[in-house]
Amino acid sequence: MRKLLFLFALIHLNCFAQNKYLTRTGTVGFEASVASFEEVKATNSSATAIINSENNEFAALVLVKGFRFKNALMEEHFNENYAESDKYPKATFKGKIIGESNNYQIDGTLSFHGKSKQIHAIPIRCLVKNEIIKISGDFDVNVSDFDIKIPKIVQDKVSESVHVSFAFDLKKK
Repeated sequence: MRKLLFLFALIHLNCFAQNKYLTRTGTVGFEASVASFEEVKATNSSATAIINSENNEFAALVLVKGFRFKNALMEEHFNENYAESDKYPKATFKGKIIGESNNYQIDGTLSFHGKSKQIHAIPIRCLVKNEIIKISGDFDVNVSDFDIKIPKIVQDKVSESVHVSFAFDLKKK
């Protein structure tokens, strides 16, 4: 009887897993540059994301310390002074893909620096080919939405508005 229950549970879990697509090598980037000053831009190429194709739910997780800048000092300041990545090590997005036939959007909640913000109608590009779902898009948020303070000494060099971009190639789980 125990073996039968185990077999049933294994088949049940396998059926649900067939509707999930996953990546651990997604790319998330952001830019908060201001014209005429040093570029404030970083990329993280180890973001995890999952899509449930049955209900179009989407979730992504980024380790904040994984963002890489051109300038090591800027990376250090970002982690220690702005993102406080020891205190807030993760950024997440949970939402749902809506739309049809090459006109897709995503609605959800972005959580960063201990704060959450609802984000609506992010246009995304979506392509399904050979059991891989490729999605990408971009949107803007304000640092003030996440209680991030920009010191007066660099206030003119860092934008209040941050442009976030993402790209994920999700494979069937």
